[in-house]
Amino acid sequence: MLNYQTKRLPVRVYRNENQIALAAPMAGLEPEDITVTVEGKRVTIQGKLRGPRQDDLDLLKAEWSFGPYQRTVVLPETVDGSLANATYGNGVLVITLPRAKGMRNPERTEFSLEPIGATRGERIGHMGHDIQGTSTRQHIERVAQIGDGFHRLRGSKVA
Repeated sequence: MLNYQTKRLPVRVYRNENQIALAAPMAGLEPEDITVTVEGKRVTIQGKLRGPRQDDLDLLKAEWSFGPYQRTVVLPETVDGSLANATYGNGVLVITLPRAKGMRNPERTEFSLEPIGATRGERIGHMGHDIQGTSTRQHIERVAQIGDGFHRLRGSKVA
């Protein structure tokens, strides 16, 4: 039986005028296996171990992992976790966090991802336009309304 140690996630952190984005590869997980906690400048990402039957096999070589994952990143400035947007696709978690301009002590925010259905590879989020709080249900309804017009939001030409 293998001893599973929590893996330290590599991350990429980006910043634009209004927000900070964090990307982390988390191969082999489902959205509901991922939990994000945001508190001030600190973002913690956790991913559960997947594949309960893997211990039934005789593992010969292991060069990649599928959890458990954990990483705490201290950002260069305070962010508002209550308006965080997280997407998970193709094994990569992307979190966008609005910069907390003027907020001294934003509240601690913790959330788990929820599957919302296939998006055919499109990025769904708010990078580059006004940030507004939304629930998962509101997000699902908005995506349904957008439909094929979503390609225009990304800058793609629709024939």
